[in-house]
Amino acid sequence: MSDIGLPARRSAIYLLDQIMGEGKLMSEVIGAGALDRLDPADRARAQRLATETLRSMERVDRLLQRHLQKYPATTVRNALRIGTYELCQGEAAHGVVNAMVTIISKHKRYGHLKGLVNAVLRKVADKGVEQWPTLRIPRLPSWLRKPLVQAWGAEAVVGMETAFFATSPLDLTPKSDGVAVANATGGVLLPTGSVRLAEAGQVSAMPGFTSGDWWVQDAAAAIPARVLDAQQGETVLDLCAAPGGKTMQLAASGATVTAVDISPGRMERVAQNLIRTGLSADTLVADVFDVTGQYDAILLDAPCSATGTIRRHPDLPFAKDGSEFGALIALQERMIDHALTLLRPGGRMVFCTCSLLPDEGEVQVEEALERHPDVSVERAALNRPGNDAAWITEEGGLRLRPDLWAEHGHMDGFYIAALRKSP
Repeated sequence: MSDIGLPARRSAIYLLDQIMGEGKLMSEVIGAGALDRLDPADRARAQRLATETLRSMERVDRLLQRHLQKYPATTVRNALRIGTYELCQGEAAHGVVNAMVTIISKHKRYGHLKGLVNAVLRKVADKGVEQWPTLRIPRLPSWLRKPLVQAWGAEAVVGMETAFFATSPLDLTPKSDGVAVANATGGVLLPTGSVRLAEAGQVSAMPGFTSGDWWVQDAAAAIPARVLDAQQGETVLDLCAAPGGKTMQLAASGATVTAVDISPGRMERVAQNLIRTGLSADTLVADVFDVTGQYDAILLDAPCSATGTIRRHPDLPFAKDGSEFGALIALQERMIDHALTLLRPGGRMVFCTCSLLPDEGEVQVEEALERHPDVSVERAALNRPGNDAAWITEEGGLRLRPDLWAEHGHMDGFYIAALRKSP
């Protein structure tokens, strides 16, 4: 790594350019090779800088507003944003300012703005560090905040924003012995059976990774498979399976599992995870609507807005604007209907989304029950270890929100419902 961290900082600016300017998710940009030329340390630093700047964006922009008469071009503004974030986290001013000035001075279009970058960041270094903690916790953009306040109330949304602003922990799903995994990794065993680490280094170097004793999966994301409660000898279908956390949970039960995902690359990751953990499942690259057959149990983790995962993916509110919600809701409806045709009489299905929007959860189930009189909600399935009865909703689903579980460090947002087909 260079003395002033140019490769990592330049790449972090590029990530913000793609997210803020082009509407791309960070995972898309990284998947397209944006960080491939960096060494592992710079790659991790670039991703961390971009992620934490996005998490703090409102504070960063409020500080910059005090020193700018008008906003410069996106790339220059993003250099100022990352520099401001670093300064307010205690990085040495001379290193941050010199790095950002150097990066902009070498830009073929914006090199003439190096003086602006120098002047603004020096002013932030002089006064912004003291002002930083006095600023409010960043709010979600209005396109998302408004429907969430309407659904859950202002107080709940402030709680969600508090959770989003905090650094997210690392959760592990044990293959079998949660106590042993917690002891080996130094984590805490959560009431639902996941293991939580406040901080973690390189995941692949942690005890139990190579031997496949666990896999990374948010505690909330591990609950749907526990609600389905697959049994040995059952045939189970995992739809939209990648990256495979739920597939491995189902396979660990001894059930005969078929995992389906439309993405070959993501399904390859599922296959690799199964090999590492020594678990067995059939993997099928296919469109959900092309799947046939009859199964005892189905887990449908449908594509959604992913608004429940913002604490792990703070790029989402800046890359999206909500315009795709209608198409996603329609797709979920079609997927529910098709999945129910694959369910044997008397079989059960868990429908879930990592969304905070009722239209992608509670409303979907209410409308599915109206369309399918032979299907009912199975409330008893929600009574799994660690699940709070207060999470159960009026129509009989489970509503998980980031403002809940504060005593354990919060969780991602999820909606989960267990459906039973008439015998």
